[in-house]
Amino acid sequence: MIDSSQPRRVVIAGGSGFLGVSLAHHLAAANWQVTMLSRNRPRLHGPWRHVSWDARTVGEWTACLDGAAGLVNLVGRSVDCVKTPDHCDEILRSRVEATRVLGIACRMLACPPPVWVQMSTAHIYGDPPSALCDEDSPTGYGLAPTVGIAWETEFARAMLPTQRGVVLRTSFVVGRNRGAGGGALSKLAPLARCGLGGTVGSGRQGMSWIHELDMNRLFERCLTDDAMHGVYVASSPNPVSNAEFMRCLRRAVPWPKAPLALPAFEWMVRIGGPLLLRTDPEIALYGRYVKSIRLEREGFAFTYPWLPEALAACFAPSPE
Repeated sequence: MIDSSQPRRVVIAGGSGFLGVSLAHHLAAANWQVTMLSRNRPRLHGPWRHVSWDARTVGEWTACLDGAAGLVNLVGRSVDCVKTPDHCDEILRSRVEATRVLGIACRMLACPPPVWVQMSTAHIYGDPPSALCDEDSPTGYGLAPTVGIAWETEFARAMLPTQRGVVLRTSFVVGRNRGAGGGALSKLAPLARCGLGGTVGSGRQGMSWIHELDMNRLFERCLTDDAMHGVYVASSPNPVSNAEFMRCLRRAVPWPKAPLALPAFEWMVRIGGPLLLRTDPEIALYGRYVKSIRLEREGFAFTYPWLPEALAACFAPSPE
């Protein structure tokens, strides 16, 4: 275990979005010195140092890794888009190339980070209608599993033999909007307020989720607990159906609320997703149920294991 009484330096690659900003705040509050490595600066100021990186090439930025206590890699083009051939190519390349270059950079250093925590996706299991997937489940079929497998394979190649590597297959993260995109709730909450927060498609598709606080606690534990290594599913122990998720969301969003909860039939999502929301309709129409047997076995206690409490915390007034 790392001594938390002394400031430790961590590098978050691809940290300018919702999840990276949330993690940076969490680690800074826990006495970490945070360096954010990304193409663009976050849209708000915070307790971090920003270093510019194109996520493609080696350069002077590599110096920020030297002597760091840990590296967290979040780099990857958002999947919240219309899946054109160009977008699909970039979704894959952005993840694989950034991971490869981070590995090259670590090999150039006198003192590379001893632990590397790598983001992956729970979508690696595909979209099974009802199966509950865990770390031992087979991967699925389609774009997301292909990307996830390539991402994790490149990480295994890039990681140094001396480094402790942890892969987090992350589910849908719910959290507050800090001016860094707000995650998917920033899109779903306005729809619920407008009366469009009903069941999507069949409503039976799985929605595996995790509250941002538990996600951040898990990242920190990966950085500090020498016993953690290999693949973990980063998701709450209680996934729900889409119908249940939307029901809990409608109850959690603050007023003004619309009295109706109109369903979104599949044909509506397939037309409106690309045209109105500029996103892939299959993100909403399909899903998966995942749960970590490793975290349960290793005694990780979720602060928010149940969805209603997690969403209530997301929409509660911010503490002064």
